Amino acid sequence: MLVGRRAEQAALEQLLARAQGGDSGVLVVRGEAGIGKSALLQHMRETAVAMGFGVHDAAGVEAEAEFAFAGLHQLCAPFLARAVELPEPQQAALGVAFGLREGAAPDRFLVGLAVLSLLAEDGPLLCVVDDAQWLDQASAQVLAFVARRVGAERVVMVFALRDPGATDVAAFSGLPELRLAGLGASDAQTLLATAVRAPLDGVVRDRIVAEARGNPLALLELPRGAPAVQFAGGFELPDVVSVPRRIEDGFRRRANSLPADARMLLVVAAAEPTGDAALLWRAAAELGIAREAAAPAEAAGLLEFDFRVRFRHPLVRSAVYRAATPADRRRAHGALAAATDQQVDPDRRAWHRAQAVVGTDEDAAAELERSAGRARARGGLAAAAAFLKRAAELTPGPAVRAERALEAAHAKHEAGAPGALELLTVAAAGPLDAVARARLELLNARIAFHGARGGEGPRMLLDAAKSLAPLDPALSRETYLDALDAAIVTGDRGPGGVRAVADAARAAPAPPEPPRPVDLLLDGLVTTFTQGYAAGVPGLRRALDAFNRHERDDHAVNDGDDRRWLWLAGRTAMSVFDDQMVHALAARHVRLVREAGALATLPAALLVQSVMLVLSGDFSRAAEQTAIAAATRTVPVLHGQLILAAWRGRSDETTEVHATMVREAVGRGGRTEDFLAQYAMAVLHNGLGDYPAALVAATRAFESDELTHSNLAHSELIEAACRSGRPERATAALDQLSSRALASGTPWGLGLAARSRALVSTGPAAEEYYREAIEQLRNCRVATQLARTHLVYGEWLRREGRRQGARQQLRTAHQMLSDMGAEAFAARAARELRATGEHPRGRSAQPSDALTAQELTIARLVATGATSREVGAQLFLSPRTIEAHLRSIFRKLSITSRRQLRDLRLP
Repeated sequence: MLVGRRAEQAALEQLLARAQGGDSGVLVVRGEAGIGKSALLQHMRETAVAMGFGVHDAAGVEAEAEFAFAGLHQLCAPFLARAVELPEPQQAALGVAFGLREGAAPDRFLVGLAVLSLLAEDGPLLCVVDDAQWLDQASAQVLAFVARRVGAERVVMVFALRDPGATDVAAFSGLPELRLAGLGASDAQTLLATAVRAPLDGVVRDRIVAEARGNPLALLELPRGAPAVQFAGGFELPDVVSVPRRIEDGFRRRANSLPADARMLLVVAAAEPTGDAALLWRAAAELGIAREAAAPAEAAGLLEFDFRVRFRHPLVRSAVYRAATPADRRRAHGALAAATDQQVDPDRRAWHRAQAVVGTDEDAAAELERSAGRARARGGLAAAAAFLKRAAELTPGPAVRAERALEAAHAKHEAGAPGALELLTVAAAGPLDAVARARLELLNARIAFHGARGGEGPRMLLDAAKSLAPLDPALSRETYLDALDAAIVTGDRGPGGVRAVADAARAAPAPPEPPRPVDLLLDGLVTTFTQGYAAGVPGLRRALDAFNRHERDDHAVNDGDDRRWLWLAGRTAMSVFDDQMVHALAARHVRLVREAGALATLPAALLVQSVMLVLSGDFSRAAEQTAIAAATRTVPVLHGQLILAAWRGRSDETTEVHATMVREAVGRGGRTEDFLAQYAMAVLHNGLGDYPAALVAATRAFESDELTHSNLAHSELIEAACRSGRPERATAALDQLSSRALASGTPWGLGLAARSRALVSTGPAAEEYYREAIEQLRNCRVATQLARTHLVYGEWLRREGRRQGARQQLRTAHQMLSDMGAEAFAARAARELRATGEHPRGRSAQPSDALTAQELTIARLVATGATSREVGAQLFLSPRTIEAHLRSIFRKLSITSRRQLRDLRLP
């Protein structure tokens, strides 16, 4: 019975109505235990059925939280027969995740795309996930991803989350929420009247309502568990205990009043999360419990038996399990292990068996270790970590226990789950052999770096690299490169800075023959930071060429190591001013990540590509990449948003994103995030003509090894210093930029250096440098810098009194900057043009201007001949959503077919 939830009912019914009309809907229903989430969801199910929806359910169960994809399998089981219609990569990912086929561990977001494709074919559909706080990590991440991508699928997804959640539910952050509060006094009294049939004294009734604090389950259950005398003398419960705890205590008291066999049967049911009645009765038989024992439990309203075993409320399950003695819990798990078919469900049997052990048991531990291997093969890292952790606890031998604890720590870290450091402490107690000890040091270093981004990370990685050198030379070299990259990213110029790390990395083992691309990259970077930029450029070019050639090797391209190092390779291509190489490596990185479905690494891949698209003046495609990265929700994707907003000249947006980045950087000790924010602010202020502010920001950015390594900060600092009347502040940046440009010999570097020298020069020399800069930058893809060179040259010509020449340069600059969307720089060019006496022309409208960034992306892909399914796979959207976007695109462009789309010249 729903009392006092009219507004909430209306909100849910509106979601269903919109889905009937072709839209989708997502909602997270939050509230404390007993507040009415489940009752509200049941009302929604009944309404959906009446409206012609299909309804599919899943529910998180605390004891199931360690089984990878268990919650997802509940939801998808009715659809699996249609999985054969999916593209093969999606079929394989889903099959491996659910243990239906062998194969490499699937990326969970490729699993998500498969689920999205299945759901999209079955609308209108309501998917209800209750107690989502107990979902296993893999299921939670996949379902949250699907919820963000349902688009125009006629699918409604509703998640119920208990506050406070018992597990990490960050996956659902940012989704629309409906938070349930307690009932008002009038509604509470109405509901109470349904639970207490006898007349209540007004004082007693008010006391019950006050104690329940508007919690519907408390209003129904607290009176039921109270002695009758309390109805006469007043209802009293301790205020210090939370309402859910009081409800749970009431369930516990009710369970404890049952006969011994009934209580034990409840414990078995609480320990068996699947609700499989047949399994429960087999386990009961192992314990000598007759079926008649169920009657008192059902009569007490604690659970019901049918084909499934259902507790009245999740709090009943937790109350029963927690109230049981350790011995009874072990008996229950032991009976369930004996009743579980090892061939059908070996992992659940292993888990139950492990919970039944007192002390240590090598056989049980080994069985859990095998379960961990199967979980890892399905992509369930969190589940593998849980199995390995328990295996370590059960292991009698110290050496084997240390090894298992180390493997569990690795799995925890890979899964992003807490607890890795505690497991490393267990592993460190050893004994460990030299290789395992080195692996422990390496993991400890990675945890330290990723956790704090502090100066300790590079130093610890160096120590690990040294330890690995005689044991695993290849891994040692990669760890040295990890340390060097960490030092660049950290931006610390102290003992853990880039120069110190590079000096230490000279002791790395010799590379294999022939060297891998990663070996060449390490050697090139070490030479650059120890012997100077000019000495390092040839080695860096060899490394980049090797990465580029690697793409054409049939046998070596698509492994995870290549994807991992392409992030650093792309940034290194920026350091040698090779715009063509940056574009090629960034595009390949994004492609490989997409093909693998590895959305966890997609934002980093898209960031390098997005920055280069911005510098190339292709702001619309950069916006698309940023939007795609943000949709993954795997990491805060602020870097690309910030740089794009700054180049667009959008002050409010840039300032807002900047503030968020600075807050997050302070929280994690991330200096590079702050440096990158300062670079963006320098671009923004240079565009707005606020040169003193640009100088402050650019000076700060120039302090970063990452920003100087990628050559982003130099030109901003030089322009700001010169325009602020402080050219001496640009000396160091100009010297470094000039020497790097000469060593690289590329149009991008030479053009930037020539423009920068022009800014600090006068007379004929300045003009010669401006012309040289324009000539060089015309030969590369960095269109923003070419447009800005026309701008500063035009400004110089106007101040020289050469209005005609100034107009020509400023007109070109204004047109280029307006077309690409660099609003602040375009406005700066317009002001200068007006000062010459010419009114700047407005940008002519294009048909594609009406398209959103996502629509433009889809239009471009479809124009190449890609099918809706192929486009959906690239953008992590379902084919139905692509079709819905196409209808909007056709309407906005006044066309009716894909062929017409191919004939258009899209930007």
